[in-house]
Amino acid sequence: MLHTVELGEYMLKRPITVTPQMTVYEAAHHILENKISGVLVVDNNNHLVGMLSELDCLKAILSSVYNDEEFGVAIVSDIMTCDVECQNPHDDIIDVALSMIEHKHRRRPVVLDGKIIGQVTCRQILKVIGETGLKARPKGNQ
Repeated sequence: MLHTVELGEYMLKRPITVTPQMTVYEAAHHILENKISGVLVVDNNNHLVGMLSELDCLKAILSSVYNDEEFGVAIVSDIMTCDVECQNPHDDIIDVALSMIEHKHRRRPVVLDGKIIGQVTCRQILKVIGETGLKARPKGNQ
């Protein structure tokens, strides 16, 4: 049986965020402290401006070590991913999951009226599938 579940029902409602002005070291600390693989980058009005992954931080920190530069002082805005695909809380969670697989994304911000209201990760989607027994739609039935 095909179920439709809106993303907003299962998204993380308070995702961890950082600001573009933070140092990579500070952002990496937030990632480690919260045991997550990345953070959303937001401005002072909670508008999404990018995403930063633990891999982004690792690259920047290793680059500074390799180039004999001061450790971890790069700024988040210099290394974050700016072109971020966002979701609406009313999007179908299976459609979102299929898109995340296709684009190899581990997380997606959920935005409403330009502001961050949540985030969905592979872990949340796996939990939904486990709890509800959702099944993907066969191709052609979309």
